[in-house]
Amino acid sequence: MNELKPAHAGTLESNDIMITVAPGAKGSGIEIELESIVLAQYGQAIKQVITSTLAEQNVIDIYIKAVDRGALDCTIQARTLTALARAGVILQKELI
Repeated sequence: MNELKPAHAGTLESNDIMITVAPGAKGSGIEIELESIVLAQYGQAIKQVITSTLAEQNVIDIYIKAVDRGALDCTIQARTLTALARAGVILQKELI
């Protein structure tokens, strides 16, 4: 994996999510900080979508801050992929 630079994708509008990525400490794994209007109901599902998207891209040692406003899974995945691409990750999967 390339060296990451901080980047973000998305907005704070309704039905969207703002994903910010930054390099994590070597060996720290994936750290996700999540704020959501539906945290109690869907917090684990949101983290799972982010985690599986990172795994598909072979990304480790990363810090993610996600501010959710009710985004669907496809939006969460798209925003995560876009933030990774902007951070300098060479994606294993093309953006649609």
